[in-house]
Amino acid sequence: MIELYIVMALMIAGALAAVEMRNLLSAVIAVGVVGLGLSIVFLLLKAPEIALTQLVVEIVAVIILIRATLTLEDSGEWLGSRPLGSLLGALFAALTVWVGIVAFKSLPAFGDPLMLVSQRYLADAAADTGAANIVAAIILDYRAYDTLGEATVLFTAVVGVLTVMRRKGVKDHGEK
Repeated sequence: MIELYIVMALMIAGALAAVEMRNLLSAVIAVGVVGLGLSIVFLLLKAPEIALTQLVVEIVAVIILIRATLTLEDSGEWLGSRPLGSLLGALFAALTVWVGIVAFKSLPAFGDPLMLVSQRYLADAAADTGAANIVAAIILDYRAYDTLGEATVLFTAVVGVLTVMRRKGVKDHGEK
């Protein structure tokens, strides 16, 4: 459990570093560290499929942000700080913290065995689905939409990377 708190503290430090950094590329790398930390948190909470999805999406997001950052720094369009943006960011952060506190207070205590749905899955999977493998029955029958959603996220991430990294149709600085 202490590992979870350490990783979450590093995530908070990375988020604060990303907000305070003046160099955009360094801020993007700090955001990537936060996403990697979230993936590790999912692994520590015994959710490897969510951790893998988070890792793939985070890698794609960091690649896109790095590409956009390098393009923005090359064009010289950096606008600097805006007071209204800072105020809206602080309000959004406060709202997020408030929603998180309310949501976490409604959760059962960590480690409570509230596994009503999973107990039904294990008890009825063979009879309901006729599958010999209970894991396959759960993934493809009970959680089919969730599995389809995860596959869609991975497909979209791959298409995003291919779109960002393509060279055909991209002009160099000297070309017209």
